Amino acid sequence: MLRREVSRVNRHLPSTRPTLADLMEMDEPFVVLRDGSRHYFRKSELEYLKSLLDGEEIKALRVPIILEISTLYRGYFRVRGRVAVKVIDLLLGEYDILEEKGEGLYPRYLLPRIRRQLPTTTTYAFITE
Repeated sequence: MLRREVSRVNRHLPSTRPTLADLMEMDEPFVVLRDGSRHYFRKSELEYLKSLLDGEEIKALRVPIILEISTLYRGYFRVRGRVAVKVIDLLLGEYDILEEKGEGLYPRYLLPRIRRQLPTTTTYAFITE
């Protein structure tokens, strides 16, 4: 029953997550959500993300960036993927070129700051672990 409820709460997630490079080629960049509706990205946000990354990273970054709210890490949220973690760290001013992380754990109070700067290119996912 809990899995069904979590699935219902996550209907706003995209069915597939295209790369930033793929979205940059579209006239009106969007993804289809699990509920069948479309989510459109602001070109200005995509351009901002592109400015933070190099060529290979632009091809690797999956958008939207998923901000995972987990039952395991109370008071924190998680971001997975080397390039996605780099984007969030750069946004927060915490990026260290010598430390390449595949996963980042951040305090939840930073969520509004991230969502304010990247409202269309980030989304929440609720995870039970």
